[in-house]
Amino acid sequence: MGHLKHLGLRFEHDLTEAPGHAIELTRLAVQKGFDRIVSVGGDGTINEVVNGIHEAGSMSEITLGIIGTGTGGDYIRTIGLPHQYEKACECLMNSRKLAVDVGVVEYLNDAHLTRRLFVNFAGMGFDTEIVRRTTQQFKSLGSMSSYLMGLLAALLCFKNQDITMVIDGKAVESRICTVLMSNGKYGGGGMMAAPDADLTDGLLDVLVVGDLSKPDLLWSLPRIYKGTHLTHRKVAIKRAREVEIRSARPLPLQADGELLGEVPARIYLLPAALQVFI
Repeated sequence: MGHLKHLGLRFEHDLTEAPGHAIELTRLAVQKGFDRIVSVGGDGTINEVVNGIHEAGSMSEITLGIIGTGTGGDYIRTIGLPHQYEKACECLMNSRKLAVDVGVVEYLNDAHLTRRLFVNFAGMGFDTEIVRRTTQQFKSLGSMSSYLMGLLAALLCFKNQDITMVIDGKAVESRICTVLMSNGKYGGGGMMAAPDADLTDGLLDVLVVGDLSKPDLLWSLPRIYKGTHLTHRKVAIKRAREVEIRSARPLPLQADGELLGEVPARIYLLPAALQVFI
């Protein structure tokens, strides 16, 4: 906070105490009349702040600032914001803003239809199993160790799933390993899942990883960090305005690395819905 004061910025701040708390704090800040909200943390914090802005009903009236202090930094990597704290603070002094798309997931949570916004990506399948294992079983180990343990557990236990995808009205049935709906380029701590994704084009980049065997999946994982996975014959990417996912059995969903509920789900974008300081 010292550098913000050094820059001459006047502000109030709150500290989160539990998952979901940033949503409540942001909603209260907007209701108090603040029109510039700054997220200090990782991708999960950005997600909660944006959901708080939306719940306050003021998306078009608020500008979001981001100071990335988390381990992932996938969203700021896509949007082009600096990782260095001092330079990120200086971006708040700029008048430059970027209108970015925001994703929406409509899904089932305890049999109730629920709506959640995401800024970067949403998905189901193998990637969600990693998130589930990491957060429910290994979170106390620290970010890198918990992710590696979650990855190992997912490799041992996950089975590819039969789903129906409806992409802009066209239904496709397939057995998949992962489906990832990307707004940004990066996810999972630096994986270039959607190399050509654009936060401002009004389209989701839908990555479909088909019926890979586990040895093939393990062999192919490093390619995602380089963005060369799209040459695999069982990997495809499509652009869409809206995606529906259905399954005969309950399958969990994640958005921006946070577990949500289960399919069936509908995923789409709110074009140019959020102003971000850059």
